[in-house]
Amino acid sequence: MNIDQHLLHSFGGEDKIYKKMEMIFKEGDHAQYYFQIVKGKVKLNNYNEDGKEFIHNILGKNQSFGDPLLFLDHAYPMNAASLEASEIIRLPKDSFIEMIKKNPDLSLQMNACFSQQVYYKLLMMQSMASQNPTLRLKGLLDYLKSYHDGDCTHCFSVEFTRQQIANLTGLRVETVIRTLKKMEQEGNIAFKDRKILY
Repeated sequence: MNIDQHLLHSFGGEDKIYKKMEMIFKEGDHAQYYFQIVKGKVKLNNYNEDGKEFIHNILGKNQSFGDPLLFLDHAYPMNAASLEASEIIRLPKDSFIEMIKKNPDLSLQMNACFSQQVYYKLLMMQSMASQNPTLRLKGLLDYLKSYHDGDCTHCFSVEFTRQQIANLTGLRVETVIRTLKKMEQEGNIAFKDRKILY
């Protein structure tokens, strides 16, 4: 969701700077703010009992996070941390709800945004259930490309490291590297300056 910054500020939104790898919220914290990225990158993640990281998403400019939990009385099921120095608008929960009530068109936009997230999460879950690493990676790439305008071959640049892709798919880094090479040979992806083009 991308809400006009002036509107966010008019309801009490504040600009907050987060350093690289600074925690924005932790798993178990209660949702108190709407967050929207002005610049930088944020990862949403968990760690399992063995300390292995699972990345739910990596978000960038004009994307929001944590907003679905503002409508529930539950703690965050994940962490949010800045991947690089980031500027984020933070709007308190009560002010966010007031803004939605006074601007009902935002509610429709949020419903559309939430619906898209649920749809692609379901597609991701289907591909993650597969034992085939190619299907897992294709599911992730399709999901990431869904936020990109246009439907072209090899025009979407994947801004993630191989390790981040492994953490997003639950695969080992070696498996990701081997599978990406196979996908390149089959013409599904291309490489340019170590970036994946899909």
